[in-house]
Amino acid sequence: MSSAGEVEKVTVLCPSWASWLGYMGVSCAVVLSNWGSAWGTWKAGVSLVHTGIRYPKSVMKNVIPIVMAGVIGIYGLIVGVILAQAIAKPDLQRNNVYSIYSGMAHLCAGLCCGISGLVAGGCIGIVGDYGVRAVGYRASAITLFPTSQPEAEGYSNVPEHEDNAGDDVSGSDDQNKLFVGMLIMLIFSEALALYGLIIALIVSQHDYECPTPADPNL
Repeated sequence: MSSAGEVEKVTVLCPSWASWLGYMGVSCAVVLSNWGSAWGTWKAGVSLVHTGIRYPKSVMKNVIPIVMAGVIGIYGLIVGVILAQAIAKPDLQRNNVYSIYSGMAHLCAGLCCGISGLVAGGCIGIVGDYGVRAVGYRASAITLFPTSQPEAEGYSNVPEHEDNAGDDVSGSDDQNKLFVGMLIMLIFSEALALYGLIIALIVSQHDYECPTPADPNL
């Protein structure tokens, strides 16, 4: 193969803008994951502080959504570090060895992790928001339904004590049931980000390095 043909082959497979794809993958993984983490922390944190005013004992118990939202940012950090280390620099002769194939693979890996973390963080925040409030309302015996007429018309009669509840539960039993239900939803919400992390780690291993024009194996 002629020298001109070798240079053309390397230029087509490994253009100078290929590294842009890889660094975009790094940015997407970190920024979108942190966005989802901040979103979930904000939604669940506001509810936790609000509920803690009436029922301070529930603060440490209901901090789980905030912890799970914070973990999503770590997923983006892990993928971002792996992708950044996989982006090869040009050699001393200014020959770019980082290919379009590697750049697209790293971009897809960053998007898988970032977007999965974003939607998982939003899901954790919304579930944590309503779940923490529900547990706090039940624990502090707040009446969510109006008791005076005519405002009470159209609302169900919700029993507040076990003696009058029949098959329904209240008090600590009710809190536990609400908390377990919230926890299950949070676990499956967190799994969405974990799925994106696993696929991102697999895709990030796919790469192709262009040989330099001086390589005798061309």
